[in-house]
Amino acid sequence: MSKPDDDGSPEESGQMGPSLDDTGPVWIEPTASHPVVDGGPPGVYSPVRPGQRQPVIDVVDVWKTYRNGTLEVDALRGVSFTIDPGEYVAIMGPSGSGKSTLMHILGCLDIPTSGEFRLAGDDVSTMSEEELAHVRNKRIGFVFQQFNLLSSLSAWRNVELPLLYAGVERTARKRRALEALERVGLADRVDHRPGELSGGQQQRVAVARALVTDPDLILADEPTGNLDSVSARDVMDLLDELHRSGRTIVLITHDAEVAEAAGRAMRIRDGQITTPVTSGSGPA
Repeated sequence: MSKPDDDGSPEESGQMGPSLDDTGPVWIEPTASHPVVDGGPPGVYSPVRPGQRQPVIDVVDVWKTYRNGTLEVDALRGVSFTIDPGEYVAIMGPSGSGKSTLMHILGCLDIPTSGEFRLAGDDVSTMSEEELAHVRNKRIGFVFQQFNLLSSLSAWRNVELPLLYAGVERTARKRRALEALERVGLADRVDHRPGELSGGQQQRVAVARALVTDPDLILADEPTGNLDSVSARDVMDLLDELHRSGRTIVLITHDAEVAEAAGRAMRIRDGQITTPVTSGSGPA
């Protein structure tokens, strides 16, 4: 896998850099590739293809069994649910509940032992490793707790990486990376490296990277876990803004206060989804 034409060797950056004030309010604008929802308010778009009405996520009787010799452990046991275009859903659960296993399947990092998982209408439960890699790169935007930024690269170089791996030409990569950073309020930080950004700003770069491929789904795994309360609120406000612009977001968390920002919360325990709990539409 080739690296961008920038100096420095790739290495992960999950460390907090010098404290800088986070940027001001975020603006989000719809893109042409997201058609306006029929009957919806002007400017609100749905991340689905023209004519597509199926859920973004459709999980049907999914089981995941891990085997070690004669020992079998069912990490997921008959999980079924759907997430529609434009929903903001939190999945909550304690350690050992199956939450991480479910996140890996939704992120196409693993496949079910049995059952069916469709992403925007496509059955990914039987895809090859190459096909899953394509889905992860182009159709799912990941936001991780550890940021997973390359410390040797500037903000826009980090954001362009999914496009580089997808074979997008250089001029288009830079244009789209700069647009994504402007959407998350970092137009004045595009040339800063992770060590020159606050924790909240680094997570904003990670969100911009998740947005740059125009994915069907944004999957955020404990996105505030490494942030102080002020930066955490800033990132949650950004996710809420993205949701209100029409993005489909799945938030994995153990924090009930963080989950309250979502429009719907599901709890998982012992590998099974408990009765879904509907929360408010997020903070005012």
